[in-house]
Amino acid sequence: MSGWCTIESDPGVFTELISEFGVGGVQVEELYSLDVDSMCALGSVHGLIFLFRWRQERDDRPVVAELEESLFFAQQMITNACATQAILAILLNRPNIELGEELSAFKAFTKDFSPELKGLAIANSELLRKAHNSFARAELSVGEDRQATRDDDVYHFISYVPLCGKLWELDGLKSGPICLGEASDANWLQVVLPIIKKRVQASSKEITFNLMGIIADRRIALLEQQTAVEKERNMTVGKIQARSGKLPTPAELEKLAADSPPPPPMGEVAVDERTVDELLVALAHLTERSASLSRDIELASRRTEQWKVENRRRKHNYIPFISNVLKLLAERGELLPLIDAAKARNVKRPMLRKA
Repeated sequence: MSGWCTIESDPGVFTELISEFGVGGVQVEELYSLDVDSMCALGSVHGLIFLFRWRQERDDRPVVAELEESLFFAQQMITNACATQAILAILLNRPNIELGEELSAFKAFTKDFSPELKGLAIANSELLRKAHNSFARAELSVGEDRQATRDDDVYHFISYVPLCGKLWELDGLKSGPICLGEASDANWLQVVLPIIKKRVQASSKEITFNLMGIIADRRIALLEQQTAVEKERNMTVGKIQARSGKLPTPAELEKLAADSPPPPPMGEVAVDERTVDELLVALAHLTERSASLSRDIELASRRTEQWKVENRRRKHNYIPFISNVLKLLAERGELLPLIDAAKARNVKRPMLRKA
């Protein structure tokens, strides 16, 4: 396959795609609510990917011609590459993401390229094209590439990312990035959300949007939290044993956690300054917190495994199996009766009007 395929807008697909680029420590999360609290609950959000139905419309917003030295912007030079370009627009513009050997080399190689040449470099990258096209859908026959017509639904991915104290909209179909104003790593979500809301409201007649965030891998963050909680818990256990020599049962700890408010964090009140009763309450809440984190880690791991299963199914070619089943049914004279029965059921089914 010399061209680039269209790929599904799905967090599991995008997460595996990033992994195949050689990048670790991040994942993609689908966002269902346009409020800051929901996004902050995800942890560290590196950037947002916005999918919308593309139309040929006039956009008078100026693009930045003189790019910031550290800003990576590439024009889209090949059809269907916008998903990968939107991902790269975030990965290559966030200094705290570990890119891996190959993507780091790609970024260094294209550092002084123009946006057009950067786009061509993406289009000609074997690593990027192969990873992208690994999600190509199997088809009975492959036709020639054609340009989309007015009757087609054409969707497009763009990115929003903070860099150099500003918020940027990175759209490979434009000649340059669009600066959306001042923004820091701390407040950029507050700045970008009204912009996205306004864009969605402008096309309120259609539900044709999808928003995903590239965030820090939740399992890594949860494991780090659990390590810190377990460290504090072990210190608390040691202090209790040194002073009283007796530890409460799990049932007693559960009752203590339910009946007593959590104590201040260890950093605010030294363990040595707490009474035995205060240490017992602290131990109860730390035990509860550790168990909660274990459950969250298990859920996150199950979700990752489910994504892997779904992606294997996406990549598997079921067409030979289906073709052979249809062929066998036809040879046994069972195919046409099944088709007729399906048509009969369809006639009896009430028509549904499109909204």
